[in-house]
Amino acid sequence: MRTVVQLSDLHFGTILDETITPLLNVMRKLRPDLTIVSGDLTQRAQEQQFREAQAFIEQLPQPRLVVPGNHDVPLYNIVQRFAAPLARYTKFITTDLAPIFVDDEVAVVAINTARSFVVKGGHVSNEQVARATREFGRLKNGQARIVVTHHPFDIPLGLSGVAIVRGAAAAMRAFAASKVDLFVAGHLHLVHLASTTRLVPSYNAPIIGAGTATSTRARGEPNSFFEYRIERRLITAIVHTWQSDQCQFTVTSAHEFARQSQAAFVDGEPYARP
Repeated sequence: MRTVVQLSDLHFGTILDETITPLLNVMRKLRPDLTIVSGDLTQRAQEQQFREAQAFIEQLPQPRLVVPGNHDVPLYNIVQRFAAPLARYTKFITTDLAPIFVDDEVAVVAINTARSFVVKGGHVSNEQVARATREFGRLKNGQARIVVTHHPFDIPLGLSGVAIVRGAAAAMRAFAASKVDLFVAGHLHLVHLASTTRLVPSYNAPIIGAGTATSTRARGEPNSFFEYRIERRLITAIVHTWQSDQCQFTVTSAHEFARQSQAAFVDGEPYARP
């Protein structure tokens, strides 16, 4: 079994300060095999915000896989936004904009969906998808296959002002052929669980959106993060939610999903069990 933790939408510059130490404490207790940070490390891509994000991330358990979000691209500095949109991100966080993590049980491919020509939205290109599917095609040990983006492949029905990542339909067809087991993203600041069947009806893998782990910019729900327990046939997604009255994160729900790459079925159908 592997334990993977996903933090998202840190938004340094709008931090709920009291979450930081308890979050680091619970991360040390979980001792994940991989820590994912799925974008929007900063609020406005300012140098001081990146310095604070860097200091926080360096305290997280290793190994770590980090991708940028749209807030990590400067909004008001137009020259930098188009000439060097991720210059501060690569200076303070990592120069690897397409990180990959592979061990004997898990294969995680990250895709940078942040673009300088849009303010909120994101895009996944054919080239990025082809690279990801090539990586999955090289696997030999039956590893769980996970795709990480900042922008989601699904949004809650009725949620206004946001859209799924551009290029989602073509990407999902390719990922279905690669039997990707799990898609994780952020951006919405909401815990959201959905299925790939909305894009590819014959393909039923979980799409999971994480809430904001540390920011005051919540959409009416507490701060939270995800813990994933990866087993041979199952992935369990566990929600850790901030309890302000207790000043700690506690487990509030868990959801089990059959792994597509292992063809786990119940009565002939892929299943998800809350």
